[in-house]
Amino acid sequence: MIPKPLHALNEGLAFLVELFAFGALCWWGFHVTHDFAGNLLLGLGSPVAAMVVWGMFAAPKARFVISLVGVLLVKAAVFASCAAALYGLGDHAFAEGFAIAAAANTALATFDRDALFRQVGHSDSRS
Repeated sequence: MIPKPLHALNEGLAFLVELFAFGALCWWGFHVTHDFAGNLLLGLGSPVAAMVVWGMFAAPKARFVISLVGVLLVKAAVFASCAAALYGLGDHAFAEGFAIAAAANTALATFDRDALFRQVGHSDSRS
């Protein structure tokens, strides 16, 4: 288990990474086409779709409880979509930096939560 200050910092970073991912999908959606209706649909639809999937499967109080592997796959899909969107907008270094930060944050959070569940004797280490 990681020290409490680092745990709190990582949890705060996780929230910011999630918000950034949704914002980047919105930004991408509003700039991907030359059609106003297409931009509006993608600019609003892509982050909403990501938020719905996140809320259903990956959020701490998700509607559906799935395995840790499933949660990590959902997170990977949302974060990879964000990185791809940033890369598609031409922000290659930003996309790579986001992907690294999201992966490191998710790995640390998963390790920390797994250690916490083992410490208190739970068999389920779902994040």
